[in-house]
Amino acid sequence: MSVRVIAEADVYRLLPVADCIAPVEAALAALAREELANPLRFVVRPPGAATLMGLMPAYRGGSAPLYALKTVCIAPGNAARGLDSHQGFVALFDGETGQTRALVNAGAITAIRTAAVSALATRLLARPGASRLAILGAGTQARSHLEAMRAVMPLERVRAWSRTPGHAASLGAEVEEVGSAREAVADADVVVTVTSAREPIIERSWLAVGAHVNAVGSSIPTTRELDTATMAAAALYVDRRESTLSESGDYLFAAAEGAVTPASIRGELGELLLGTAAGRSDDEQLTVFKSLGLAVEDLAAAETVLARALGDGVGVEVEL
Repeated sequence: MSVRVIAEADVYRLLPVADCIAPVEAALAALAREELANPLRFVVRPPGAATLMGLMPAYRGGSAPLYALKTVCIAPGNAARGLDSHQGFVALFDGETGQTRALVNAGAITAIRTAAVSALATRLLARPGASRLAILGAGTQARSHLEAMRAVMPLERVRAWSRTPGHAASLGAEVEEVGSAREAVADADVVVTVTSAREPIIERSWLAVGAHVNAVGSSIPTTRELDTATMAAAALYVDRRESTLSESGDYLFAAAEGAVTPASIRGELGELLLGTAAGRSDDEQLTVFKSLGLAVEDLAAAETVLARALGDGVGVEVEL
């Protein structure tokens, strides 16, 4: 059995973030129509370990059935090593025969598809004419999200803040590095949080009227980036209700304080696409998209990469 292995650099070259928006949009709409299977991820957290492993399966039926499984180790200390915190691969399997079709670098897939979903959320939820962006964080996801926001909004001003002074300068000349999260989000139309913070880095009182927030960095129950007041005040949207209620520290901490309930979730992005959930009600409303990342997004992104790799002769074929 021949398997195509696609490396990190090739993934980034084959799938710019802007090109990934349509595939993840289609996947989230299909998920809302219950055409895809997306079980909760399984996470291995060994006692005393600073790292964890996540297993994220998905399945698409129909005329071209396909399985995907992302196997990823998350190592928060990798930033100090100059490495991506997400290490692993996305495996694609033929949905009829079960044969492995491809192994695709997971760090690149995660960076691209996560930012593409945030771009979709911004397009659906941000106030019309939004042009001032704030990015909290300066790592891999900050770079991919800058690319993503550029694809869906005119960038009149970009401010960035990192807990490590000087890091935000790496995002490029168009980005103004500021000394605090509060300064970064002041007057921002769109805010992106892509940090590994364990405690809130945003307070409700700092956010501008009508802001839209893409809360991306926290994907486990024990960490959060947004304070309870922000979660309580916002019109809250998610990628998947089941994931949010089980895995989102931003939601779970606020729920433990009695500030939010499952009814606080206005809709999933797929429901917005299908018109079964209402979006922003007015220009003054605060909207939050809580991103956790779904395996169906990995499936869509990796399948797109594989198709382009086959067309361009990119990747290495190995016998498995």
